[in-house]
Amino acid sequence: MRFLLRLLSVVVIVISLMLGLLFVLPGEKVAALAAAQIEAQTGRKLSFGGKVKFTIWPVLGIKSDGVSLSNADWAGPEPMLTAQRLSIGISASDLLRGKLRVTEVSALLPRLNLSEREDGLGNWVLTTEGESGGNPEAVPEENKDAVLPVAIEKLTLTGAALRYQPREGAAIEMRSIDMSLKWPDPSGTVNMDLVLRPAGEPVNIAAEIGTFSRFLAGDVVSMGASVDATGGFMRFDGRADLNGAATGRMTAKTSDTARFLSILGLSDVALPAGLGQSITLGADMTYTTDGRLALRDMALDLDGNQLEGALDLATTEPLQFTVQLNADDLDFGNLVDAGSAAAEPDAAASSQAAGWSKEAFDASPLALANGTAILSFNSMKAQGYELGASQFSLKLDRSRAVLELQPARVFGGTLQGQLVANNRSGFSTGGKLTFRDIHLGQALSQSAGYDRLNGEALGEFELLASGSSVDALMRSLSGKGWLEVGRGFFSGFDLEGLMRSGKGNGGSTVFDQLSGSFAIEQGNLQNPDLLVTLKGIRADGKGRVGIGAQDLDYLFTPSLGASGQGRVLSIPVAITGPWSDPKIRPDLQQALQPEIDALEDQLKERALQELGEELDAEITPEQDLNEVIRDRIEQEAKDQLLKFLQGN
Repeated sequence: MRFLLRLLSVVVIVISLMLGLLFVLPGEKVAALAAAQIEAQTGRKLSFGGKVKFTIWPVLGIKSDGVSLSNADWAGPEPMLTAQRLSIGISASDLLRGKLRVTEVSALLPRLNLSEREDGLGNWVLTTEGESGGNPEAVPEENKDAVLPVAIEKLTLTGAALRYQPREGAAIEMRSIDMSLKWPDPSGTVNMDLVLRPAGEPVNIAAEIGTFSRFLAGDVVSMGASVDATGGFMRFDGRADLNGAATGRMTAKTSDTARFLSILGLSDVALPAGLGQSITLGADMTYTTDGRLALRDMALDLDGNQLEGALDLATTEPLQFTVQLNADDLDFGNLVDAGSAAAEPDAAASSQAAGWSKEAFDASPLALANGTAILSFNSMKAQGYELGASQFSLKLDRSRAVLELQPARVFGGTLQGQLVANNRSGFSTGGKLTFRDIHLGQALSQSAGYDRLNGEALGEFELLASGSSVDALMRSLSGKGWLEVGRGFFSGFDLEGLMRSGKGNGGSTVFDQLSGSFAIEQGNLQNPDLLVTLKGIRADGKGRVGIGAQDLDYLFTPSLGASGQGRVLSIPVAITGPWSDPKIRPDLQQALQPEIDALEDQLKERALQELGEELDAEITPEQDLNEVIRDRIEQEAKDQLLKFLQGN
């Protein structure tokens, strides 16, 4: 018991001495010692604008209003840190020995002014060559014995504002930042909790940085960090340094990508189902201080669509990228919601009746990036389109995009070639494609809204168009091509019924072969040599297809040979009017015109023969009947006059 009492008395005496020391030692003296310690270790001046006061509870230390920490020599005169109030906790045991060790710093409403030098060095790097940092000689002689190495066990920022000026690009500003940093062991790990509010809602960041003292000195150390917000989560585990270079494994998972990105400050991002409304990502990541990101061994899940591959990004202006993605089966069938899908047929019909859209589109996104992306897959479904095993290559270069089909399996056949979109000096688009075994009914219906021609096609075409709306593109369209189709059919008229009865509306016409070539100018397709062969029937066609105006002015001329008579019956079929409601009717006038012409010639020949007999003269079809009759009258008058003069 005596021992316990003595021990208690010693404790009381020590506490009394410590309290006495606190009341005797002025706060300005402690503040000066703390400022000297920070300047010695960092080269930055810590200034106290208000009166420095002692605090005993909850933390032994000092507090002051209007505190600022100077900036790097090269970063300008504005302080790197200002705070409305700064509290500094100190070690009581060291203070009793006449030493000062800062254990805790708490800042209320601080403002951080961060920037990068041209070589990538940040002004937050506190001990660098060329600065006065890390110079113990900067400490006044009377305070040198009180200086201990910086060992801040806890750092707290509340309601902070941040302005970050990268070496390239616009400045980034954020407000209402909260941070808590715990560093209990000077040679150990730091645990940091950070709350950012780039768009108002909180983004929680938790990080663990191994050997924090080496990290502050610029060494590469182990690091783990996570980002958590409503709708998503990201995690990094690897190694990093103070300048931002990092390598390790990155994972991410979102349940609502648009919401997650909006909280991070990326608003107006609308992703359709199948393209990342929910995302799962895993990849080996490398990031360099010059803004280059590399992802390897990447596994990506976009709403159940699983891809793997690699990605390289360079955050230059514009963005540079290289992407290689491979997939098995992709399904983007729900790119629009159910309401839009239900309204789509009516909307399509209305659009067709009204013509192409005249609303101007924005092609400026073509200038946002340069690079190459390659996508390979076994199958893909999207908006009614079904593609088989295909490979696409997209190249972007200074507002010009080239999409290579290498090849693409679509509409039951294959497409190979390239499509180009160019916005360097006004928007233009074009391409050259070869195709084979394409199901025309499916292809024409989905691409042009025309579903009356069916069969498997082989051919090629070149197209070029310019303008700032779909209507302008279609009306400026030019190009050429050819087409061959095996066995197929037309819907909308019955050629056999037409040849038999002259009534061909309704039904369908089955053909054995179809071929033709075309040239397009100013949105009008001219086809001079369409040939369709059926059993016992040959049909020739020529005319205009108005791609821009969505109309037709076309003439089919089917011909049927009469067996054993050497005669041919032809009944032209005129197809005119808009695509939405074309009129298909036989042109009987043209069909009967040859017979009418032949009958007229026959009657004329017989009349000339009878007239010649009456006039006792041979009359050819080339002669003028009036002249023949006049000559015959003159001759008769001469003959009668001679007879009279001769007295006969």
